[in-house]
Amino acid sequence: MKKAEIIVDKYYLTGKVDKRIFGSFIEHLGRAVYEGIYQENSPFADEQGMRKDVIDLVKELQVPIVRYPGGNFVSGYHWEDGVGPKSERPSKVDLAWSVIETNQFGLNEFADWAKKAGTQIMMAVNLGTRGPEEAKDVLEYCNFKGGTYYSDLRKKHGYEQPHDIKLWCLGNEMDGPWQMGHKTAKEYGRVAAETSRLMKFMDPTIETVACGSSSLTMDTFGYWEDEMLSECYDQVDYLSLHQYYGNRDNNTTEFLANSKGMDEFISSVLSICDCVKAKKRSKKQINLSFDEWNVWYHSNEADSQLEKWVQAPHQLEDVYNFEDALLVGSMLITMLRHADRVKVACLAQLVNVIAPIMTSDTGAWRQTIFYPYMHASVFGRGTVLNTLVQAPVYESKTYGEVSCLDSVCIWNEEAEELTVFAVNKDLEEDMQVTCDFRQFADYKVVEHIVLTNDDMKAVNTEAAPDCVAPVYSNASVMEDGRFSTVFGKHSWNVVRLKKN
Repeated sequence: MKKAEIIVDKYYLTGKVDKRIFGSFIEHLGRAVYEGIYQENSPFADEQGMRKDVIDLVKELQVPIVRYPGGNFVSGYHWEDGVGPKSERPSKVDLAWSVIETNQFGLNEFADWAKKAGTQIMMAVNLGTRGPEEAKDVLEYCNFKGGTYYSDLRKKHGYEQPHDIKLWCLGNEMDGPWQMGHKTAKEYGRVAAETSRLMKFMDPTIETVACGSSSLTMDTFGYWEDEMLSECYDQVDYLSLHQYYGNRDNNTTEFLANSKGMDEFISSVLSICDCVKAKKRSKKQINLSFDEWNVWYHSNEADSQLEKWVQAPHQLEDVYNFEDALLVGSMLITMLRHADRVKVACLAQLVNVIAPIMTSDTGAWRQTIFYPYMHASVFGRGTVLNTLVQAPVYESKTYGEVSCLDSVCIWNEEAEELTVFAVNKDLEEDMQVTCDFRQFADYKVVEHIVLTNDDMKAVNTEAAPDCVAPVYSNASVMEDGRFSTVFGKHSWNVVRLKKN
């Protein structure tokens, strides 16, 4: 059995977890909205057409914030099309995904859904085909109390009280040539600066997120961040990152190494942010919003054959397997290890579209990736202890040496709880792990949750929704502040300790 050690100190802290790091994303794409969170005439729908079974699962995840309405979709979206009487709303061509958008679900319906799901809204504005004026208008509609055209229009639509949305995305992936209204870094930096400035004139309490590179592999990565931030650093609050991973070569060990790539991506972007800060001699610190992240590749072939110009097709419907859940767990650990600077993150997406939750006309079920996401969200609140891992390594052709063990420790001082998240990436051997927890000597192990499966390709379906599901282990022991456990081969682990 391989051996490893986790080293922590209760006074050596990375930073407090911003709960928004466990956010998610709903875009007008595929069946995320229609047949996902909203399906009129479904036996699972409430009086507004919101699917109650989905709301229950979202509440189980304790999702604190959801990004809306896109994504690529937002760069051609007119928010006005989705408010007011449904009979008067126009159907429009969506160039982002080559479909027809009916606009039967829009901003106000999403605000109602968010309240029912117990979450907040991260709203994106169209800086592709539109600009600062329209962004100011939608902010007025959402956040102004009354006495103006757009705030009174909201009241006319039946919403007396403002939606009071506090976090706003300034466009989406504007570095990408696939994006409607694609811009150069300098062009985007200028429009982002002016949009944020106008919006904060109206509501100084909001925060704004500027578009970083749409992936680490973009040719313009790094140059984009530097040039764009040089234009808007003083006006914005966060810089976005997007990254997806896939196992196209069917090499599981290489696939699981991608969490190291994610770590390097975060560190690189932070270096650029701080470089711009230094050049500007600024005291302001820009933090990160990793507002699109996930595994995404299973549906690529099926999506290439989809019929165009239809409504809500089965698009981007990845069926996730067990190894995907392991990488998602490692990605969550990676972001938590950067909790001092990663303050917002959105698992993309929430329902049906590359999502932890799937639906059909006859029910909803949890995909494999649901479980690490849920465990991190529920048990990952508190302060991240600077977690050092001494473990065996393996060689990745992409990233060099990669640790067989990903781990992070979260201390919830108020609740007097300590949580250890860990992924054993070794496909052949269990791992014996120890940690000196004498600073927490009065804590005891209350639960050790394990997600594992003998088949790396095992999936959950509506017919077999629990093929990959958590079990409990008695392998974790705490004696006189000395913690020891066994993390089984290829497993996601959550060990919870609580003060006696």
